Amino acid sequence: MASQYFEGIGRRKASSARVRLYAGGTGNFLINDKDARDYLPRAGDYEIMLQPLNVVGQDGSYDISVHVNGGGISGQRDAVRLGIARALLEIDADFSSQLKPAKLLTRDAREKERKKPGLKRARKAPTYTKR
Repeated sequence: MASQYFEGIGRRKASSARVRLYAGGTGNFLINDKDARDYLPRAGDYEIMLQPLNVVGQDGSYDISVHVNGGGISGQRDAVRLGIARALLEIDADFSSQLKPAKLLTRDAREKERKKPGLKRARKAPTYTKR
């Protein structure tokens, strides 16, 4: 990959992704040194991650390298998507006029609620027994 890159950080739930877009690439997409389709093999995940590039019409023109950790599949996927969108803003700030209406620059702040004492989960109470 080329030496000059644009970086963006994306987070979602417990996942954090550091995304690097290398200018003048051929569309290679690596996540944690694996091909993106092998790392997240679920149907549709690859297309969701590349949504910011499709919105601005730059798909296939950058090599993408991602280091992601924490969380599960959908959290990591959405963290990568936000990281790509933020890296595109470093390339050209005018992309925000296309990314904002598509809601690709908003960080989804929903987190797992903590477990409360006396309950099984955050809100699930133990089953009531009369006798």
